[in-house]
Amino acid sequence: MGGVMAAAARAPEPAIDGGLLKQAMRRLVGGVVVITAGTGEDRVGLTATSAVSLSVDPPTMLVCVNRNSSTWPVIARRRHFCVSILGAGQQATAERFAGIGGLRGAARYRGADWTIMESGASGLTEAQAIVDCALEEVIERHSHAILLGAVREVRLNPMERPSLAYGGGRFIGISPDQAARGTGDIRGAADHKTD
Repeated sequence: MGGVMAAAARAPEPAIDGGLLKQAMRRLVGGVVVITAGTGEDRVGLTATSAVSLSVDPPTMLVCVNRNSSTWPVIARRRHFCVSILGAGQQATAERFAGIGGLRGAARYRGADWTIMESGASGLTEAQAIVDCALEEVIERHSHAILLGAVREVRLNPMERPSLAYGGGRFIGISPDQAARGTGDIRGAADHKTD
C-alpha cells in the first residue's frame, strides 16, 4: 500500500509534447462560452470551451482559466465570474473575447447588450443562458486555474436556438436536435483557426 501512495505522490514526467495533446483536443467539439468578471471599466472576459456543471446539488460550475490571461487576476480579486453560453449567431462576440481584433478589457463588451448579474459581473443579454457564480475554490495547476463557482443566478433565454460550438479549429452551429441525431450544421459559422 505504501508503494502505491508513494507513486501517486510523485508527478509523472511528461511523456509527450504538449502540441500533440493540443492537436488531439482540437478534435473534441466543445460548447463556446464567454467567461466575464469585474465591473465598469474593470470588466474583463475571455472565450472558452472549458466550462461545465460540476454539480446540481448544490449548483456548482467548473471553469478553467489561463493564469496568464487578463481575466484571471480580476476573478481572483472580485471572487466572482459569469458564464454566458453562446448561440450560433454570436460568433463575433466569441471572436472579440478570444482577442481577435486586439480588443482588451472593457472594450470587448462593445457591440453587445449586457445584463448586470447578482455578483456584479456582466452576462451577455442575448446568450442562450447566463450562469452567475461566486468563486468558491481555486485549484492552480500548471498554466491554468481550475475555478469552482457556487451558482448564484441563472437566466435562460426564452428563444432557444442553435448553440455555438468549437472543434477542428472552427466555430460550428449545432441545435439540440442535431446533437441528438449526431449531425452538425456549420452553415453560417465561418472556419476560424486559432493557434
